[in-house]
Amino acid sequence: MPKSNLTTLCYVERDGKYLMMHRVKKENDINKDKWVGIGGHFEADESPEECLLREAREETGLTLTDYKQRGIITFISDRWQTEYMFLYTATAYEGKIGECNEGTLEWIDKDAVYDLPLWEGDKIFFRLLEEKHPHFSLKLRYEGEELVEAVLDGRDIQTHNKKAAPLQGEVSP
Repeated sequence: MPKSNLTTLCYVERDGKYLMMHRVKKENDINKDKWVGIGGHFEADESPEECLLREAREETGLTLTDYKQRGIITFISDRWQTEYMFLYTATAYEGKIGECNEGTLEWIDKDAVYDLPLWEGDKIFFRLLEEKHPHFSLKLRYEGEELVEAVLDGRDIQTHNKKAAPLQGEVSP
């Protein structure tokens, strides 16, 4: 059975930091050497929350106790199938962080996130999280690893600024 094109991604928050995964352990990994949150593909008949909680437990050993869906991201690429990702943040959990077979888990200062090797579109949703943007829909289209289109809530946004993508009031004509 092929992998679902539905996924979850979660950034656990603590003391001004995000729990991030440096993807360095899996073979043939689309995210190889990038820093991402925790999450993964839905299994049969899972809801987004069931997938989120299972993936958090599998990848970190943590049981999330306070989490919120922040947005839905549509990833389009010329190299892989379109993916629909449910983005969450979590602020409370039980348990201790364990070993992860997909990468190295580390707490990263929120201010330092932009300096990590990330997908360019991730910088856009980090800005949305920082700005406490209400639930959003973000479409990101890639050619290779280059972000060529970003659409926030149905409106094109500029993507030329690599440090932090412009968002509010900076819509392309």
